[in-house]
Amino acid sequence: MAELFSKKNLKLLSNPLNSSNPITVQVLGICSALAVTAQLKPAVVMSLSVVAVLALANVIISLLRNTIPNRIRIIVQLVVIAALVILVDQVLRAFVYDASKQLSVFVGLIITNCIIMGRLEAFALGNKPWPSFLDGLGNAAGYAWVLIVVGFFRELFGSGTLWGYQIIPDSWYIANGGFYENNGMMILPPMALVTVGVIIWVQRSKNPELVEENK
Repeated sequence: MAELFSKKNLKLLSNPLNSSNPITVQVLGICSALAVTAQLKPAVVMSLSVVAVLALANVIISLLRNTIPNRIRIIVQLVVIAALVILVDQVLRAFVYDASKQLSVFVGLIITNCIIMGRLEAFALGNKPWPSFLDGLGNAAGYAWVLIVVGFFRELFGSGTLWGYQIIPDSWYIANGGFYENNGMMILPPMALVTVGVIIWVQRSKNPELVEENK
């Protein structure tokens, strides 16, 4: 048990949350931040979908790594990811149909998510199943928290709601004699990039070593 949760293995979980975050450090998966974060619910659903696909795909490719011919490894990886994405899509349609409709084609585009392909190629093909599972879980979690934070602020300031529930009281709005107005720009795709940029700025302000590594 101690070996399973060794310091080296725990870093596979913790590093992607900060110092090697796939979005804010490696600048991968930005398309998702643009597409599904205008509201919190689809951001959370997409995040959980990627967690499931990446963690399971890493394990499957790790188990098959010694049997996959090098010349077809990308095809095998795509087949594994596609199968998992289809499974996740069917689960979403069965249990959270409204969120599935909101995400539309974006769940299917998980197949081409560069974070997933990158981890399969860079890690799962060369490591055992348990470290591969932790690596997939850690990178998916690093991806997820950024999407959820972006979705939180875009929905709150763009629509005055969270998860579809009204958060900012009607009495605060200018139309009702108050002082507040929703910022319509927050629900536009460019504001996802701006919000991610603010997260990157905060992260690098607190971690100067990230700036040094990228010089």
